[in-house]
Amino acid sequence: MKLIKCIIQPHKLDDVITVLQQLVPGMTVSEVRGFGHQKGRPVLYRGLEYDVSLLPKMMIEIVIDDTWVDDVVNLIIQTARTGQIGDGRIFVLPIEQNYHLRTGFMDLD
Repeated sequence: MKLIKCIIQPHKLDDVITVLQQLVPGMTVSEVRGFGHQKGRPVLYRGLEYDVSLLPKMMIEIVIDDTWVDDVVNLIIQTARTGQIGDGRIFVLPIEQNYHLRTGFMDLD
């Protein structure tokens, strides 16, 4: 099993969730803030300019069987990509074990 963490633009969230619901059994979505190559941007507020270094993003986390990783990653790229700096990142991490809180038993799938 793998954990896919993808950080995307907030305006792409609904599109990505819509296409992922057809393929994944579940997901977790969080509002996050950060920066990469774009290094933030200036914002005008009440006539003063402020430097905002941590930009709002959305993070989607999906635990999926190894055989579906490439399909899910390609689907996210096709749906979330705008071609602009700040589109986001996708990380794929191994999952060693997972447990159901309700029962305390390890999930063998």
